[in-house]
Amino acid sequence: MDLIFWRHAEAEDEHDGLADLDRALTSRGEKQAARVGAWLDRRLPEGTRVLSSPALRCEQTALALGRKFKLRDSLAPGATPAQLLEAAQWPDSRHPVMLVGHQPALGETLAQLLRIPVGNCAVRKGAVWWLRTRERDGSEQTVLWAVQSPETV
Repeated sequence: MDLIFWRHAEAEDEHDGLADLDRALTSRGEKQAARVGAWLDRRLPEGTRVLSSPALRCEQTALALGRKFKLRDSLAPGATPAQLLEAAQWPDSRHPVMLVGHQPALGETLAQLLRIPVGNCAVRKGAVWWLRTRERDGSEQTVLWAVQSPETV
């Protein structure tokens, strides 16, 4: 199974009582999302399920991909690794899954799957981490297949 994590692109700061879920992408964030979205669109297999946090900045990031996606409350800020993995149906989904979400949940989930003892990976705004499962010597392994940031696409 392929599991792709895409952190939302750069968003405006909280100000004037703006609710966290209502923060939009900055103009820089829109460019980041467009670049990474184009890179992903060329590589994602057909049938990839795209799930996004209901936060506006995540929805705008997912829109840059140009594919259908579904909003999931379980991916909102404050989500846990268990909630992310349940939404993705990891590792049993028959289709690749992409989650558009937030730190620290993305980094905590990556650390758990990659068995990184620190407990959290730093995931840059707009970056993609692509994991793949495989079977080797009778056991299932999680492999880091690609990491891409907006500056390198």
